[in-house]
Amino acid sequence: MDMKIGKLKLPGNLVLAPMSGITNLPLRLLCKKYGASLVYSEMISSEAVVRENPKSLALGRIVSQERPVGIQLMGSEPEILLRSAVALERIYKPDIIDLNFGCPAQDVVRSGCGCALLNNTGIIREIIELLTGSLDVPVTAKIRILDSPEMTIEVAKTIEKAGAAALTVHGRTQKQGYSGTVNMETIKAIKSSISIPVIANGDIRDEKTASCALEYTQCDGLMIGRAAVGDPYIFHRISHYLKTGELLPRRTFDKRLDDFFEYVQLCRKYDMLTFNDLKLKAQRFLKNRENIKCVRERLNGAVDIDSIIKIMEGAR
Repeated sequence: MDMKIGKLKLPGNLVLAPMSGITNLPLRLLCKKYGASLVYSEMISSEAVVRENPKSLALGRIVSQERPVGIQLMGSEPEILLRSAVALERIYKPDIIDLNFGCPAQDVVRSGCGCALLNNTGIIREIIELLTGSLDVPVTAKIRILDSPEMTIEVAKTIEKAGAAALTVHGRTQKQGYSGTVNMETIKAIKSSISIPVIANGDIRDEKTASCALEYTQCDGLMIGRAAVGDPYIFHRISHYLKTGELLPRRTFDKRLDDFFEYVQLCRKYDMLTFNDLKLKAQRFLKNRENIKCVRERLNGAVDIDSIIKIMEGAR
């Protein structure tokens, strides 16, 4: 099923979630290769962009092969968010600017950003109205649910009235973090309460969870996060199942390793190969592999990029 966000037409309804320290350019390209309809950058601090912090600005880097692509911004000051969005729009020309009102990290919340903004609909409205009135691309938002479904629906209605083109809802509260059960009931209630596209997020792990989430919530799309990090092929599997009802055979471990080494090549191509990132991604690509304990132990003891690559080559 295709999805439209503002003036942007997407060739499907499966979206890669923005994840800090995770959804860099190489991973986005892999997910796009396997059918992600829309990908998002890592969360970028609006204040860091205004300060022209080189590392933060680099997070917004976009290449044509990954379009359509959105840049996600985090902040709480309307004018700073606007200045950062205008700067990133000028430099990278993203297809969407997304506003993070859902990050549960304590340092983000303490700074008054992310989930902290869910308790201040006035600021949310001001931010969205300012950006939608100033940018040439659609503005979207991502939230988490609150303990009160009614209050969450009010936040969603505020976001719609302020002019956002779409809303992503993660079905957990800030306190839950990434544990516990996703509340699909509240996501369903939000979808029935507003008219802009709603994208369901949280615990989309495979074909069956994707199909159940869409059927139950009646949402326009799905956002996939952690499940895609070591298995970008998940987008192809889910898309195929939603279209045909057929489960594709599980990929062999060798095929998943092929994806890992393609990730390495992409990191080299774009000069983004770092030890910490590669070690993290290697662990994710090993997930659900049987009899892999010894490989994980060797990875934990890896001291440089070459040793990580040798360990993964030896895992075949």
